[in-house]
Amino acid sequence: MKPIPSSRLFLWFVLALPALALGGQWAFTPEAYGYGHAIADSGDWAAWLLMVTLAVTPVRLLFRKRRWAQWLMRHRRDLGVASFAYAAIHTGVYIWKKGALAWSGGELGQDFILAGWLAFALFVPLAVTSNDASMRALKRSWKTLHRLVYPAALLTFLHWIWSAFDPTTAWIHAGILAAIEGLKIWLQRR
Repeated sequence: MKPIPSSRLFLWFVLALPALALGGQWAFTPEAYGYGHAIADSGDWAAWLLMVTLAVTPVRLLFRKRRWAQWLMRHRRDLGVASFAYAAIHTGVYIWKKGALAWSGGELGQDFILAGWLAFALFVPLAVTSNDASMRALKRSWKTLHRLVYPAALLTFLHWIWSAFDPTTAWIHAGILAAIEGLKIWLQRR
């Protein structure tokens, strides 16, 4: 039996804590913590976990022998699925506020809405196939499919930049993501 801190169940408990806090704040203090906070916080967590997921490869390349880097590599799919879960919460809060999917036709003309929906659509097959059975079934195609994470990440950060009242924070995060990807490319070529 695995010790509690290294178990997958414990990891998912930790990954769920921000969602529980978000839901609790919204349920118990709806006047202070309303739609705007819920949509922003769920989107932030989706983006942060996406960045951590994409940072796993450069971390592994830099720190191959470290146990924590190996642990991150083993749990990269968990982090990616958690990122998708927060994106689903973000999307669900947005749909809840709008009342139904019917509204989407009129708003799809807005750049940030279109970028968000396209990013979410690309993340769905990634989340659905982030399991061992899909890896075995898809074989080499699995890795090709999961390269969709890069255009999905780009769309995610465009969505954030275009939708923010002050896009400075979004641009900073996009720069960090670009640095992560640049480091990964440099380490792989080295």
